[in-house]
This record gives sequence, C-alpha cells and structure tokens, in this order.
Amino acid sequence: METGGTVAASHEADVLALFQQLLPVEFFWAALKQAKVRENNRVYSSAVVVWLMIWQRLQAQGTLESAVLELLGGLPGSFWPRPCKRVEQAAKGGCRLSKQTGAYNKARQELSLPLLEQCCDHAFQQLIEQAELAPDRRPAFFFDGTTERMPHCEELVEAYPPTTNQHGVSHWPVLRLLVAHDLDTGLALRPHWGPVNGSQAVSEQGLLEEAIERLPSRAIVVGDANFGVFSVAYAADQHGHPVVLRLTSARAQHLAGGPLQDGTDRRIQWKPSRDDRRNHPQLPAAACVSGRLIVRQVQPSNGAEPFLLALFTTLEDAPEQVVELYGKRWNIEVDLRSLKGTLRLEELTCTSKEMVAKELDVAMLAYNLVRAVMYLTARKAGLEPRVFSFTQVRNVLQVFLPRIATAADERTKRRLYDDMQYYLSQCKLPQRKRSSYPRGVWPKPKTYPARHA
Repeated sequence: METGGTVAASHEADVLALFQQLLPVEFFWAALKQAKVRENNRVYSSAVVVWLMIWQRLQAQGTLESAVLELLGGLPGSFWPRPCKRVEQAAKGGCRLSKQTGAYNKARQELSLPLLEQCCDHAFQQLIEQAELAPDRRPAFFFDGTTERMPHCEELVEAYPPTTNQHGVSHWPVLRLLVAHDLDTGLALRPHWGPVNGSQAVSEQGLLEEAIERLPSRAIVVGDANFGVFSVAYAADQHGHPVVLRLTSARAQHLAGGPLQDGTDRRIQWKPSRDDRRNHPQLPAAACVSGRLIVRQVQPSNGAEPFLLALFTTLEDAPEQVVELYGKRWNIEVDLRSLKGTLRLEELTCTSKEMVAKELDVAMLAYNLVRAVMYLTARKAGLEPRVFSFTQVRNVLQVFLPRIATAADERTKRRLYDDMQYYLSQCKLPQRKRSSYPRGVWPKPKTYPARHA
C-alpha cells in the first residue's frame, strides 16, 4: 500500500499521526490476510496493540498499565473503522473498558510476529524514501553491534546461553544485536540478532551479511575496524553497495604490503586470506574486491594524540570526503545510547523468545517514528535532523500527544499542536566536543587483612 506521498505532504509531526499515515488499519488487514491470521473485530486489534506497545516503549517507565491507560484516555476512532460494540458502548458512557492489563497482555502474546516485521519494514521503507527526496542525497548506513540482557528463564537460557568465564556460568541470558542507521536522519533498519554464546553463536559480521539484503539500493555501508574484514566487503560488493570500512593497522599493512604512510591513496585488489577462507568456506575461488586503501593522519577534536586512520573504500570520492564520511560514524554510538537508555533496551523484561523479537521490533519502530518527527521538524526549520536531541524530542511528545489526542475541539487541538511544534524546535543539542579524557577501567578492589579480635 503506497502511503509515502501522504506522509511527505503531511504537516502533522507527531508519532500518532505518523503511525496512522504509515500503517493505516487497511495495511493491518492486508498483512493479516497475507499471514493467514484471522482476527475478530475487537478492542485490542493488531493495530491497537502495536500502537500501545509503541506508546509503552516511549514512556520513561513503560508498563502494561500505562499502555492500557493510553487506550482508556481515548484513541482516534480510525483505529476501529468497523464498528466495535465494546468501544461504542464505552464512548456512549455505557459499559466502561477494563483497566486491568490481562486482556492487553494476552493480545501482545497473540500478536503475529510476521505482521509486526511487515510493519517495521513498511514504515522504514516509506520514511527513508521520503528522506531521499533531495536530489544530491546518497544514503549511507552505519553498522554497529551491542548486547542485550534478558531475564533468567529456561526458554531464554536455551536460546541465548549466558556468558561463561573462569568463575563459572553467568546468570543472565545475552543476545547480540546488530543495528544499521542512516547517516543523515538516524532512521534504522529492522535489527538482526542472535546468541552471543553456545553452538549457535553469531558474529556481528555474520549478522551484517544477513541485514545487508534489506538495505536501500546503492546505500553505502560504513563500519569500524570490527567490520573491516574481507567477508563484509565482499558481501556488500556482491549486493551492489559501496563500502567505507576502517581497517586495523595489521590488516592495512598487509594490504599495503608494508608500513602505513600518511597521504596514501592507492588502488588494491583485496583477496581473502587463509583465515578468511577457513571461516567462510563458501567463498568462490576467484573472490576479490576492487577498491582503494586510504591512509590519513587524523587529529582528534578532543586533543588526543594524532593517529593514522586506514580505510578501505569502493567509492570514487576524494580521500578527504571519504575520511569525513567515516568521521560521522560516532553518530551511531549516540543512536545506540538513545535505544538502550531512552527506549530502555539495556535490559529486556519479556520471558519468551517470541516476545523478545516483538519487543526489539517495536522498539525500533518507535525509534523510527521519533526520528521521523525530528526529520520533519528539522526540515520545517531548515536544519539538519541530527542537531536535535532524541531524548528531549521524546519527552516533548510524551507530554503533548495525550492532550492532542483527547482535545475537545479542532481549535484546541491546533493550539496544542502549535505549542508542541514550538517546543520541539527548542530541542537542539548544545555545541560540545567529545570528552578529552581517555577511556578508563574500574580500579581493582583492595584486599585488607582479616580483622582480629
């Protein structure tokens, strides 16, 4: 269903309006039909449940109760285009909807995961197409990985084994999460994940090879030294994506055939090493990636010691442009902080493998909706989307959206919307530099002699 034009022409920059424009109820009906899932006309329809899960994720302390209260406070009637008896009775002051969370929780458990994945992909595709309206815009996606901790339960321990070390087995199941974020807007692909430990453990590079299939056409793949390996460059090249990958000093020297020198910009043929072929036996015998090795001495803005930055790229841009592009990779660190801190993905609370998948997908959908609001606000103000604070924008939306949704008349709604737009425009980040101090470690605990009586 094509709704990108509606979004592009819309002046409404709030997550509820965007949600209904990107994912109208008709989209849910079509997706349910495709997934061969039958759904009765009920209060907690799939569209309602997905929105409530998004709203729950956007709250500072999102609980099931806060989501149910969002429903009780009043949702637009467009969520139920087919008459729902319970909703109509509640609207007329008859039998009120229950405040208990049991029905909502059951609906979350029954929500179709394939439908939710379609929602994430469909919303992302429309938003990224809208963001690419500028004729000179070339999409570039930064890849990075992180880990997520989950509650200890039998199903999750089996699916995502805890970490082990010399002291034994940890208590918490852990998964590895890979994200890919657009350089300009911060919009993100639906994430990929897998176990960190055990026989089914996955690497960040392996997850990238899966995720790359859903990147927009010709999007640039940008990765740090962890992704500066042959398998990543080859996978991107095979899918028609240019790369800008940082190399470790050892790998760069191997490709250069000697010590690194500032100012290097030479064409190379990157061929897999013996270790590359052992780890990826499916590589063809003639596997090779043609590109350039660029080496530049970089002076960090935080006053740290200068260092040699080695990049492999298949772009034809000037070396300074390639280095500048890679220099923006720090944005994904901030994006991960927004996901794990503001949207509370530091530690998941669900206790089943399927609910873990749903919560991760919903979190990314919620993240993209906020990013879209930031993009629309920035475009209206003639600014870059990344000058705005994700957390501040989320906080403004959290206050104004319930009031807009329950406004008594159109005039009140417009006034609240204008107020929200004003305060959104004030959510700009301060001009600041990255910290100048080096990373540190916690000091080792001191051992004191036993106290004698």
